[in-house]
Amino acid sequence: MTIKSTSPIEFLNAVDSVTDRIQTVATELSPEFLSSLSKVCPSSTSTSDLVEHARDWWPLAMHWSLNGMTTRRPGAVCRPTSTKQVSEVVSLCSKHSVPVTVSGGRSGVCGAAVPLFSGVVIDTTDLHGVVSVDQLSGLIEVLPGTFGPDLENEINAKYELTVGHFPQSFDISTVGGWIGSRGAGQFSTRYGKIDDMVAGLEVVLADGSIILTGTEPAGAAGPNLTSLFIGSEGTLGIITKVWLRAHPLPTCTKKAAFRFTTFAAAVETMRTAIRYGATPAVLRLYDERESKRSHGGDGTTCTLLVLDEGVEILVDATLKIVGQAALDNHGEIADTQLVDNWLSHRNDTSGLQILSKKGFVIDTMEVAVAWSRVNQVADSVKSSIMQVTGARSATCHISHSYTDGACIYFTFVGEPRDKDLASIELTYSQIWDAAQNSALQAGANLTHHHGVGINRAKYMKRALGSAHGVLASIKNVLDPQDILNPGKFGIASKRGEYKI
Repeated sequence: MTIKSTSPIEFLNAVDSVTDRIQTVATELSPEFLSSLSKVCPSSTSTSDLVEHARDWWPLAMHWSLNGMTTRRPGAVCRPTSTKQVSEVVSLCSKHSVPVTVSGGRSGVCGAAVPLFSGVVIDTTDLHGVVSVDQLSGLIEVLPGTFGPDLENEINAKYELTVGHFPQSFDISTVGGWIGSRGAGQFSTRYGKIDDMVAGLEVVLADGSIILTGTEPAGAAGPNLTSLFIGSEGTLGIITKVWLRAHPLPTCTKKAAFRFTTFAAAVETMRTAIRYGATPAVLRLYDERESKRSHGGDGTTCTLLVLDEGVEILVDATLKIVGQAALDNHGEIADTQLVDNWLSHRNDTSGLQILSKKGFVIDTMEVAVAWSRVNQVADSVKSSIMQVTGARSATCHISHSYTDGACIYFTFVGEPRDKDLASIELTYSQIWDAAQNSALQAGANLTHHHGVGINRAKYMKRALGSAHGVLASIKNVLDPQDILNPGKFGIASKRGEYKI
């Protein structure tokens, strides 16, 4: 049975009384336009469809839902089942200057799939399935609306292959969403980010034309056009087909765990192991507070979890290098049951809903930074968060590692002075400003794998500097009418402005 999108949290009010939190000027969809849209593919203007396609898993939007609001609803939702239909929908919207926002599982946490200027949402979840498999080359041709479990179950069972992309949202996210947000899975230290997995794309551009970016390995025919669309969040084109690199199913899995008296010593363990070429699938370091909360620590030690999979000789060598690095940095061997415990609850997001319903502000922020600045960024961001009025907790863990640096994943909880929506929004905004600006000031990037969406758009110019103008120029050339997911990436839209 094919998976469908999952709602993040229930609405406080009946769906007919839900209002839009963000108000923008919307292009009116005439009866004639809607009729033409329905002739291309199944389309809907039902209130429930529009309200659900107005939001994703952005934690702030959950508070809006609990206050009887959705983020910004479209005027129509269409569900194409082929590239031809996507092309025809986009061509129709281009002809009438109607905004188009693409969505899949809507599991993003920054508002990237929200149609800021209404218009048409293209729901890709009926554009799903594995099209073909080149088993010798390990290339999977798959449609963008395919959910993670559907992809892995089919290629595991039929071809003994795995893509190796397992984000926390794996059960409720799609291939197209992984690429649109430039995501990373929890096994990325072994398999890489989605950037490393995409061999080629089929993309529908803003005028309805269709291009292929090429699937041949290691090409050099000019700039890598595939990379142009990875992480573009539907602003430059709509992905309609994907070629992914896959690996043989692992024949061996082994685990290790260590405790450290300082975060810095554990960071040095990770850096040393990675620099020596050890890239275990999982290499996760938790600070003292997260270790106490999730791994039974006493509040004075940090926990490092290690898991690798593949062929036994390589797995053994990898764990040996990591283990030696841990011992060299005064780490103590811990029970591998800690790894099993993490595996059993790693995708549990129930705490987000529970705390949100109690009026708390809770969210995560992930940034990547060079090894030389990891400790500085970790300390600076947590300190900046705790200086915000109402902040109750700021913790972090390192979730992904690379030769030159790592991703630090922060979790914060805030308790607004009042439980009304205005106080919740203010506390949320102040914590985010403190955290994100502190990270950028200390030398981190803007985001590692959650993307930009609405929530991070205001930081884009600071993060990219003068390169932001280059991004805006590319957008203007590929989408001169500004119909593809307008208002995102901090790029001014001719359709107007929006405020939260």
